[in-house]
Amino acid sequence: MLDLTPDLTQAAGWLPLVFALVMALAMLAYVILDGYDLGVGVLLRRADDVAQKDAMIASIGPFWDANETWLVLGVGVLLVAFPLAHGVILGALYLPVALMLVALMLRGVAFDFRVKARAEHKPLWDRAFYTGSLLAGWSQGFMLGGLITGFKDDLWSQLFNALIGLCLVAAYCLLGAGWLIMKSEGVLQLKAVAWARGSLGFTAAGVAAISLMTPLVSQRIFEKWFSFPNLVMLLPIPAMTLALFWVMARSLKRLPTRLEQGNQYGAAVPFACTVGVFLLAFYGLAYSLFPWLVVDRITLWQAASAPEALMVIFYGVVVVLPVIIGYTVFAYRVFWGKSTALKY
Repeated sequence: MLDLTPDLTQAAGWLPLVFALVMALAMLAYVILDGYDLGVGVLLRRADDVAQKDAMIASIGPFWDANETWLVLGVGVLLVAFPLAHGVILGALYLPVALMLVALMLRGVAFDFRVKARAEHKPLWDRAFYTGSLLAGWSQGFMLGGLITGFKDDLWSQLFNALIGLCLVAAYCLLGAGWLIMKSEGVLQLKAVAWARGSLGFTAAGVAAISLMTPLVSQRIFEKWFSFPNLVMLLPIPAMTLALFWVMARSLKRLPTRLEQGNQYGAAVPFACTVGVFLLAFYGLAYSLFPWLVVDRITLWQAASAPEALMVIFYGVVVVLPVIIGYTVFAYRVFWGKSTALKY
């Protein structure tokens, strides 16, 4: 297999690798952190009354806007550190990116307006928040499908992208339901268990579709997975993923009885298992695609800016990244525990 890795002792070798790692971690943090509040937004439509919807909004209130900071960081790194890949990727994904941005704006406006609206107008903003969350999640899944297929524009690739969009929405719903199981109580908490059960199968289908499709788009990726001894060394990834789905299904089956008795033991298991599935899926995808930013077309070293420019940006990242991490940890520490009533 052709070695595409340059000399890592030179700045031109290790700096693109560092920025690729920062970008990957930023996107992973975004998918997990903003994923659960997008999921809560999609699930909002299933709540029975205003009180339940207020409780759902209160559970994400202190976090949702800060979670989107990771998206800004990831896309920003792609723009300044890998401008060639940025042009190709954003050019190929112009429509889903535009749809995602419109959806996120709609979602933000709806979140702020629903708490100030009169009672007769609040359902309108609830629908807007649901619509923005649904479209944002689906467009992100569509873009993920495009990344896997190498941005092909044939019919089957577009159908695959649309399917991954639906499966990612289901995965976000699973994350959101797991979040509500931890943050809520009573009837809403029991409803969240049922919502998580309904999303589990579609999430598993999405993980399976990505796992099957990724090795087929490139001979190099196929060889990375199925050549010996890689095949044996990588078997723990699908095995652990299956184990997490089994633990999640078992926990969701047992939780209702336990919660009805006021026992919160195990309430965090569905959310933690879903995060574990996301981490394993992300690791498998990163292993498959490395070192390509566009499959079989552009490597991260080919797409990188000049070493001098990367070094200047590197100093900025060294300052900004710890601040974002510190603020995120602080916010979750302050607002951890069961969410309280929504008050403004």
